[in-house]
Amino acid sequence: MIVVISPSKTQDFSLAKYNFICSEPKFYNEIMELITVLNKTSIKELKILMSISDNLAKLNFDRYQQFETKFTKDNSKPAILSFKGDVYDGIDVDHYHSQDFDFAQQHLRILSGLYGLVRPLDLIQPYRLEMGIKLKTAKNNNLYQFWGNKITNELNHLTDNNKCLINLASTEYFDSVNTNKLTCKKIDIIFKEEKDDNYKIVGLFSKKARGSMTNFIIKNKITKPELLKSFGEMEYKFNQSFSNENQYVFTRKLK
Repeated sequence: MIVVISPSKTQDFSLAKYNFICSEPKFYNEIMELITVLNKTSIKELKILMSISDNLAKLNFDRYQQFETKFTKDNSKPAILSFKGDVYDGIDVDHYHSQDFDFAQQHLRILSGLYGLVRPLDLIQPYRLEMGIKLKTAKNNNLYQFWGNKITNELNHLTDNNKCLINLASTEYFDSVNTNKLTCKKIDIIFKEEKDDNYKIVGLFSKKARGSMTNFIIKNKITKPELLKSFGEMEYKFNQSFSNENQYVFTRKLK
């Protein structure tokens, strides 16, 4: 079972202590191709491209100017320790043991506009590049075109032998996966809030729930999709009537 989640714009690259062996991003050539384009993009162009403030444009301009061709512990940090925010607040890495990190490395992947598909222990350098950004490269008009089937092919490789893909990513990021070419079973996980007999998806709550379920999977070493139905964190419960074999829906009452 392979689980995919989204990255976060919020990142923490302060020094961190860890005793596991780190890995390097798989799509090195693609990363450097994008960095070459970003390195030639001005502060003003970044501001417009990413719809960000002057300060954020300057920050990310500096990041791309300083981006190094080698990933080391001096300029990089493991992805699982770098991303912060609503999803990652629920992934309790501060209390992970070596077995938890090992399991995450085998079963968790993070979709990324710059890195494509990231393992938790892959070293990454600071960046901001959302998948939906229309960054033009030599042959493509946006990142979805740039990544093409590369992310999908890697997921197919990871899920061979009838493994299952669990989608805990946002629509923006999972759209980088060509579902028509997936060779494995895919299960989308959806969280809904109930109020006055109406059910709806609330973005903030969904993000937190996706992080909580990711943590639940890692801590309990879950490898069979059926066991996800026992998830009960944040008062969510599996809703059989809303679910099917390709979509697991969890609901709770909105207070």
